[in-house]
Amino acid sequence: MAHIKFLDETMRDGQQSLWGMRMQAGMAAPVAPIIDRTGYSTISFAGSSLFEVLIRHCQEDPWAGLDLVMGAIKQTPVRGGIRSNGSVTFGFTPDALMDLWMQRLCVHGVRSWWIYDVLFNIDKMHRLAKLAKTFDCAVAGTMLFTLSPVHTDEYYADKADKLSALAEVDSLLLYDTGGVLDRDRIKTLVPAIVAKARGKPIEMHANNMLGQSAKTYVDAVEFGVSVLHTAVRPMANGPSIPSIEVMTQNMELLGHTHDIDTSLLAPVAAHFERVGKTAGYLVNQFYEYDITALRHQIPGGMMGTLRAQLVQQNMLDRLPAVLAEVGQVRRELGYPGMATPFAQLVGTLAVLNIVTGKRYSVVPDEVIQYAAGFYGDPVAPIDPNVLDQIMAAPRAKEILATPPPQPSVEELRRQHGGVDDDELILRALVPAADIDRMRAAGPVKQSFPTLSSPELEQVRILMNTATTPYVRLKTEALDLTLRR
Repeated sequence: MAHIKFLDETMRDGQQSLWGMRMQAGMAAPVAPIIDRTGYSTISFAGSSLFEVLIRHCQEDPWAGLDLVMGAIKQTPVRGGIRSNGSVTFGFTPDALMDLWMQRLCVHGVRSWWIYDVLFNIDKMHRLAKLAKTFDCAVAGTMLFTLSPVHTDEYYADKADKLSALAEVDSLLLYDTGGVLDRDRIKTLVPAIVAKARGKPIEMHANNMLGQSAKTYVDAVEFGVSVLHTAVRPMANGPSIPSIEVMTQNMELLGHTHDIDTSLLAPVAAHFERVGKTAGYLVNQFYEYDITALRHQIPGGMMGTLRAQLVQQNMLDRLPAVLAEVGQVRRELGYPGMATPFAQLVGTLAVLNIVTGKRYSVVPDEVIQYAAGFYGDPVAPIDPNVLDQIMAAPRAKEILATPPPQPSVEELRRQHGGVDDDELILRALVPAADIDRMRAAGPVKQSFPTLSSPELEQVRILMNTATTPYVRLKTEALDLTLRR
């Protein structure tokens, strides 16, 4: 029997997958001290996408929000996530800005990192791992899993060997964004990774897209995984990860031990359920086993975003066509791993192909950069006909002639007016108009009011569905009008 550690993803992947990264600090701060005492090995929280969404959509200062939540976590290491060559944008971020981003999050209290690169640019991952160690951070070298003819056990064993050889990498994270791993693959894949891990712990993260990731975790533990990523039940399942409630129970029934104080789970779950319902966000999700996911392999966080985007364009009925197109585009682009930025690039291309009615008639700049090898070498060759169409795009010649720039921090500071480092990161990554609106909205809110009666719940539902600028609710004891 094994001792299993649990990493909490409630405030990172849970809210990314279900709430589209719109969790404001006041929504989490009231229960952050409870999460801190629960017994998790690490609490995952900080990410660049969260910063962008908070600024642009919630008008909340992400640095102030980070400090509010971090101030409530006293004993458990908090983890940040970082892509080796990009922050916020699906394109490229200069190395100097990536380094500054990591440094500033460490100054604000982050002490653990998962570092990834979908195309496994090990040198860039290593540079960031060495930087993290200057702040005594733990580092998880991440292997993003995807199903394809070229992503074999040998492929991942080779990556595990290269990552575990880095002295700065403390653990290996097997990250199944599409939730497609089953027992047949796990029983060969995980032992192959363990054999090359040099004794370093193996973490497992699987978004529950097919409704099978809890079983995936059980099987993974059998073959050598010792750290599982979970979220409290309202923030788990669906496109999110398995719940801590079911996984602690499963581990106990199998005779394994853990450090989780299960008596502390209920108040955290109740809090996020109330907040999610009040805000109109998804909670308590469950997906059926739909093999369509095996073809498109869209990750959990992106599925929620994709659906929201289609709703905004009154195109949700086209979702099945978009998902089918995603699978085809992915094959034609040489099976890029379905994680940021390539999941978004594949998804964007699929939507454009469906909307325009002419495949590859509109090609985003980042796709041209990918085809040109700016991100690294594709895992498999791009379909020659598709490559020709990409390189025939109007912007192709200009993009090929201008590789991504690498300005220094000093140059960036001069460009953005000599602001401090925290503000420089925001100014370099988010449009100034969005930052100005955020500042005008006032200080970060310390808490988030939740609904306290059935009547108010009905008002929330009406406000979400009504197209008129006001809603009136009238009962024998109440006459209430709300205006937008």
